[in-house]
Amino acid sequence: MKSKLLLSAALLAFPTAATAAEAESDDSRTIIVTGKADGYFAENSVTATKTDTPLIDVPQTISVVTRERLDDQAQHSIADVLRYVPGTTIGQGEGNRDQITLRGQNTTADFFLDGVRDDVQYYRGLYNIERIEVLKGPFALIFGRGGSGGIINRVQKTPSAEALAIGGSASVNTFGAWDVMADINAPISGNAAFRLNANYESLDNHRDFFEGERYAINPYFAVNLGQWQLGLSYEYVNDDRVTDRGVPSIATAAGQPNRPITGYRDTFIGVPGVNRAGLEAHIVKARLDGELAENLNWSTTLLYGDYDKYYTNVFANGAATGQTGTVALSSYTDPTTRQNFIAQSNLVWDVNFGSIGNKILLGLEYGDQDSTNQRRNGTLSSSTLNLANIVYPTVTFGALARNTESDVQFFSAYAQDQISFGAHVDLVVGLRYDRFEIKGTDLVGTPRPFARTDEKVSPRVGLILKPRDNISVYGSYSRSFLPRSGDQFLTMSATQQNLAPERFTNYEVGAKWDIRPDLNVTLALFQLDRTNATTPDPNNVTATINVGETRTKGVELALTGRITPNWQVSGGYTYQDAQLRGNGFVRLAQVPKHQFALWNRYDFNSSVGAGIGVIHQSSQFAAIRTSATTTRLPAFTRVDAALFFKANERIEFQVNVENLLDESYFSDAHNNNNITPGAPINARFTARVKF
Repeated sequence: MKSKLLLSAALLAFPTAATAAEAESDDSRTIIVTGKADGYFAENSVTATKTDTPLIDVPQTISVVTRERLDDQAQHSIADVLRYVPGTTIGQGEGNRDQITLRGQNTTADFFLDGVRDDVQYYRGLYNIERIEVLKGPFALIFGRGGSGGIINRVQKTPSAEALAIGGSASVNTFGAWDVMADINAPISGNAAFRLNANYESLDNHRDFFEGERYAINPYFAVNLGQWQLGLSYEYVNDDRVTDRGVPSIATAAGQPNRPITGYRDTFIGVPGVNRAGLEAHIVKARLDGELAENLNWSTTLLYGDYDKYYTNVFANGAATGQTGTVALSSYTDPTTRQNFIAQSNLVWDVNFGSIGNKILLGLEYGDQDSTNQRRNGTLSSSTLNLANIVYPTVTFGALARNTESDVQFFSAYAQDQISFGAHVDLVVGLRYDRFEIKGTDLVGTPRPFARTDEKVSPRVGLILKPRDNISVYGSYSRSFLPRSGDQFLTMSATQQNLAPERFTNYEVGAKWDIRPDLNVTLALFQLDRTNATTPDPNNVTATINVGETRTKGVELALTGRITPNWQVSGGYTYQDAQLRGNGFVRLAQVPKHQFALWNRYDFNSSVGAGIGVIHQSSQFAAIRTSATTTRLPAFTRVDAALFFKANERIEFQVNVENLLDESYFSDAHNNNNITPGAPINARFTARVKF
């Protein structure tokens, strides 16, 4: 910890002298910039290139969900958000965490907060978030290891010295879940401000025995020091909920894929009072941005997170023997602690060499991540559950089956140049060097140390042609890697220690067109190749298997912005063909070939508006198709709707209806026999106030 504190001091002290010498008065009241947006349309991204760059000039696919759209759709979770982002698939996450699949790549760790790694397995809230950025394709140059199919970046709300603003909301849904949120922005002086976001959620849904609560608070202080801006944020999160792993599959005709069992939409397959997940997190973030000289800007972010999490679950461990037959059960309990310290520093220089413009990025990143993890398997009084007469068994947990300690240290150095050859041709080139070192000990039985060091260089090249200011055509190549410790680095076998990291290579061509300043359409064709690939073992939920090479090819089309002054849209279509190479037509897990999502809001006048949304997913396999009976989730189409009423400038009401047509469907899965039934029709009523 001493070395961490010294590094922190060095990174923050470096610009102090410059501040004293260079600082001048600044009339700007925006203390920390997070990006510009107009309704559903986002103009730029600070994180996609780590420079403030218009999205039309970024040579890769990016979907941005603004705060206005989060509110209009009454979204409360990452899963809520991503269901309306084609090209992403929600995983069940064993009922205790966010888990997604991007371009055929499943991850629990490719999440970021203001561009800084946020890789612990938990459910992320949205109460203090300004927008969500979904960056698709490998992004190792910007984000380091992982980022294999893309990353999810949450952009935090920041203080403003503009004016006092007090806002709040309360909502309740027809299942009985309710929440309250507060957002207070208070200028302290013309150059400093304080912002406080807080929320409380009482959780409930259609599933038997499900309940829980989540509460969080995030005070954030920011000050403008002339040419420098400093922000200090602390977030506390407490999340306690039932662990629900859904329903099992059931066999169909011989030689055909299994299907999720029907008729048990609300039935809990577990043990009430035993299935539980809990998290307590403390996240501290310091951010310093400023100007060293004209056109030379420097920024540093320091993040420290302390996470204490557990989950205990009893779950279906096999297919049902019949519609009213039995289901095999298994169980374990799994506590984890993690302490993350990450320091990231970036220098951006805007300079012209003759007629050639350059935006040069130089960056360093250091991280230290200490983890402990244990697992105890459960012994059940009955190893099966009789669906015809459900009697939940009792469970006891035995000796440690896994007990590991690990320490990860990583160091990265990267350089990128965004080169403008006049008004019509841009070139983005960059390299990143990563050194990833893991040391740990498996403490079960005779202690077994494990260790590995990987050093990798990740390139990125993008060419952008702009026949007009509002049109870009691009091609890009990018690469990423994932160490053999996986995305959570809990342990490594002797075999894994000797295997090369997984590699991800993305080829993409596309076009972006700002039809108007507030309406954009994008098109992308991509191919993502993965070598040395592993995947969760469909026959053993605690293990992974090597599968060789995979390839995902696809097309993505998106439209975002205002069709008319009163009509906003956000939607898109994605086609993906994700297969295991060299093995016939083996499809990858949780990648539907076709996805479509479209959300509309129309304001009839200044007081009344309506929303309508459609989500469609074609069928997908719950796990990689290693046998003819691998479970297939059927295709579904869901329709959502909303009504908005603005009573006056301070008070607004809305009602959101999910699954308006009461479609019976299966929303996501973890493996062949942990499948989540979609919720029936339900409504959420929300009231918002602001002063």
